[in-house]
Amino acid sequence: MTTATKTIPWWRPETGDEERDMVLRVLASNYLNDGDVTTEFERRVAAALGARYAVAVTSGTAALFLSVAALGAGHGDEVIVPDVTFIATANAVTLAGATPVLVDVEPGTLTMDPDAFARAITPRTRAVIPVHVSGRAAAIERIMEIAGARGIAVVEDAAEALGSRHRGRCLGTFGRAGCFSFSPNKTITTGQGGLIVTDDEALVVRLRELKDQGRPVRGTGGNDIHASLGFNFKLTNLQSAVGLAQLDRLESRVERLAGICRAYRRGLAGIEQLRLLPFDVDSGETPQWVDALAHDRDALVAHLERSDMHCRPFWYPIHTQRPYLAGPGSEDRFANAMRVGPLAVWLPSALSLSDDDVQMVCDRIRDFYRGHVA
Repeated sequence: MTTATKTIPWWRPETGDEERDMVLRVLASNYLNDGDVTTEFERRVAAALGARYAVAVTSGTAALFLSVAALGAGHGDEVIVPDVTFIATANAVTLAGATPVLVDVEPGTLTMDPDAFARAITPRTRAVIPVHVSGRAAAIERIMEIAGARGIAVVEDAAEALGSRHRGRCLGTFGRAGCFSFSPNKTITTGQGGLIVTDDEALVVRLRELKDQGRPVRGTGGNDIHASLGFNFKLTNLQSAVGLAQLDRLESRVERLAGICRAYRRGLAGIEQLRLLPFDVDSGETPQWVDALAHDRDALVAHLERSDMHCRPFWYPIHTQRPYLAGPGSEDRFANAMRVGPLAVWLPSALSLSDDDVQMVCDRIRDFYRGHVA
């Protein structure tokens, strides 16, 4: 048995001299607001993902809200959202004034069930938001097919999928818009921040208006023309400077995350009580975090915590949260979310983990199930 000698985190952000130097340059410029540094960050992210345009905003939640709003969804409209996702996906729809309609997930991937999506469509359905959970591709081709046949816009929640590829194409670039998060627990971080990618020129103009007080281009704050309604969701040069420094390491980080996934595959092979959720890392799919379905999950998490190995149990299904509480009969509507959700856990996945660290986690998991009585 391998003995842990250090804390093994679930995740932690990594910053260093490069980020400090970039921030100091912005401070020296004395232009701290959304400016040329943010524009360069947008340009480089768009290029990395193979998108025509990128719009940087204050958070991943803001990216989702602005995308839904830019597509015209509002009061009286419905937007379909999977039941297993961070609640921000539904909250962004609510912020736009539309109604989030929750649907069940596929048990093998925890991503939106396309058939459940199809059944939930009504004449009021304006958009659908498939979520690429942990960087795992939702059934995006099938969802696009269903949505396209009904004139429904697809907004990808790719908050956990930066750099993850599906059939050679970056997640977030399939729909009308793709939304990313740069919060501290993501592959690259700007502290807080988000970004929308799109190939739709008209949509990007509306996104820029919505994020900057109705101005399609950066204004002076004085006698600018405000031709449409907008708000303030700008990402500052200070934040973008951190993002640019992080972006230089995106490729190596993506490779490391894939390596951590492979190490877990090796270390956990043959454990009947725990099943890793699928990642096609050999084809470019990248795990933001490695996730699993684990028998007696909460006891396993407590067991690992006692060895200073930190996990994160999955979200509660959104329909069980007070703002979106479902009525009678929800057990049938969300059968997979209710059955699989309580088993789901993110294993330690920090970029700093070595293969030996992963093996220590795997050894502790084996210890747990070796002595476990159901």
